[in-house]
Amino acid sequence: MAGKLAVEQLTIPITNLPDRLVGVRLVQLSDFHYDGWRLSDRLLQEAIDTSNRLAPDLVLLTGDYITDDPRPIHRLAQKLKHLTSKAGIFAVLGNHDLYWRGAKQMVETALTSAHIQVLWNQVAYPLGEGLALVGLADYWSPEFQPEPVFAQIAPDLPRVVLSHNPDTAAELVHWRVDLQLSGHTHGGQIVLPRIGPIVPKLQQWREKWLPAWAEHCEKVVNHWEWGQGLHQVQNNRLYTNRGLGTYMPGRYNCAPELTLFTLTKAQPAVSI
Repeated sequence: MAGKLAVEQLTIPITNLPDRLVGVRLVQLSDFHYDGWRLSDRLLQEAIDTSNRLAPDLVLLTGDYITDDPRPIHRLAQKLKHLTSKAGIFAVLGNHDLYWRGAKQMVETALTSAHIQVLWNQVAYPLGEGLALVGLADYWSPEFQPEPVFAQIAPDLPRVVLSHNPDTAAELVHWRVDLQLSGHTHGGQIVLPRIGPIVPKLQQWREKWLPAWAEHCEKVVNHWEWGQGLHQVQNNRLYTNRGLGTYMPGRYNCAPELTLFTLTKAQPAVSI
């Protein structure tokens, strides 16, 4: 059972945000894993309907539309084409979107047919020149090369960065990132009362308990401390979405998520 959809709402202060962009609303959806059983049509439709009711300026999708077989992407794309926003729908790919031969092209083509723009080491300006939207290649791809992408953007220009794997935040500290949106972790999927997400605990105990599973979890992502929610990574800000779909062994106390961000202007520091 995936559980009931949770709508998380955050206000994000951004330095030098143009006045006309104060109040801009961004919806993030992530980690669909749409293959007939990891994400129900009911939950997917609820997420689409909820997003549309929120009337976002942008809808941002952060990867893993499929799990293994890429063919379900066509059905998923037909559903995602009903998402609405004022300035467009933008996406990056995740590691699962690259596994099968030809999957990347199939996923990109299907999403494009649903009027979703896929960014792969690209910069877009759907809200005008005052805010850059950066979409990076997946971290596990040899094409993950952020330096030439960020070189296209003036250093003082605000930017939102889409990067499927939150581990990339450790490398992106070399550039300004006002808000990085990631997924990939599913929030750890199993969150125990008083203990929290079980995966980081497994890593701590891996030499004594369940070493094979813990080692696998470490390969999935290193920075489990960024496994869900909002984090400050040096001067940058990272948000990790828990995703909609699930994976074995399922979710417990870790609800699938739609996130709504409202942008505001950061207040200048007061000198004393």
